[in-house]
Amino acid sequence: MSTEAPATANDDYQSLWANKYRGATVEDLEPPPALSCRPTDPVSHALMSGLERDYTHLTVTSENRALLGYISIPRLQQLLKEGKVKDSDPVEAAMQKFRRRGTRYKVITLETPLEELEAFFNGGVDGLGRQEFAVVTDGSRKFVLGVATKEDLESFVKRRA
Repeated sequence: MSTEAPATANDDYQSLWANKYRGATVEDLEPPPALSCRPTDPVSHALMSGLERDYTHLTVTSENRALLGYISIPRLQQLLKEGKVKDSDPVEAAMQKFRRRGTRYKVITLETPLEELEAFFNGGVDGLGRQEFAVVTDGSRKFVLGVATKEDLESFVKRRA
């Protein structure tokens, strides 16, 4: 008599992920180091920094390197075009703040399995909805180690195919 639980549709879905990523973690993506700016930096500095390095998102950190939010370069360009911010405005005028209260924060570390990262991007984690990028931190969220995007995940799968 077998003591194994019967397979479910959810098990099949997870096994598809397991075959795609073969046990890989965020570290295997080799995410580039995060490019950060301060909330008091001028918008022009953030824009130039992002464009020079071809980054679409910059993290915004405090003086003690606490993660406050992020700035999307495409969104920043749109805000500048619409006149909603000026080059000389501080980054905090255009940044997206991370909500600390009432919202769960999904910790993404270098050890996070790629299946979990994909679920995060597709909105399948804690009801957060679809995400454009993930800030990769240490387990205690004290240090920003990098940024991973859905495109990074897709490139990884193509390289392994």
